[in-house]
Amino acid sequence: MPSEITPIDAPPLALRTDAAAKSLGISPRKLWELTNRGEIPHVRIGRAVVYPVDALRDWLAEQAERGGRP
Repeated sequence: MPSEITPIDAPPLALRTDAAAKSLGISPRKLWELTNRGEIPHVRIGRAVVYPVDALRDWLAEQAERGGRP
């Protein structure tokens, strides 16, 4: 019988601030700085701010290619 991924088992599509900061290895404060300057991909859903996992991966790869320079 094929294995199905249930919503509970599915990896998250987006992360909240603390989880995104931890995943990137930066502080939540630094993440908010980048967010407020529009330098990091994020989505506002009502009052919540989330960071799409795939967009963060792409952004991080771009930063690595540029040597972390804006």
